[in-house]
Amino acid sequence: MNDESQNKMGTPTPEELREQVERTRDELGQTVEALAAKADIKAQAKGKAEAVKAQAAEKTAAVKAQAAEKTGTVKAQAAEKAAAVKEQAAVKAASASGQIREKTGQAAELVKDRTPDAVLEKTAQAAAQVRESAARAGQYAADRTPDPLLEKAGRAATAARSNRAPLIAGGALLIAFLLVRRSRGRNR
Repeated sequence: MNDESQNKMGTPTPEELREQVERTRDELGQTVEALAAKADIKAQAKGKAEAVKAQAAEKTAAVKAQAAEKTGTVKAQAAEKAAAVKEQAAVKAASASGQIREKTGQAAELVKDRTPDAVLEKTAQAAAQVRESAARAGQYAADRTPDPLLEKAGRAATAARSNRAPLIAGGALLIAFLLVRRSRGRNR
């Protein structure tokens, strides 16, 4: 019996056996490498830690940017509201001052028509004092009205600035925790 007759009967030739052994060795080597990679927990943990660290850095940067944007928005809104309140107060003070002047003028004319000259002199002096008092009252109202609002806006901005670092750090820790927890859930 020669090699060809053995091959026809189903028995592999030595060359085929060598090729089969080589393929089996290659497959076995790949399997061993895959098992070694799965068994290297330290390398896997290091890789995951680096990935989580990178994600945490990205999230921290995003949170910082959002906080800065919101702080700027709050400051702008507070400034707009303060300016609007100040403008409204000035308009109301001017209106009140104008009404007082108008009524004072009407009263002076009425009194002037019905009173003797000596009394008119005293009335003119009183009218001047009333005008002066009305102008001071209008200025006082314009100066004093927006201060509490400006003070509250200043306190809110100061509180946001002074607590920025703890807020950002807490947010970053929470994000890192959630990312680690999420990656553990995927590995199960």
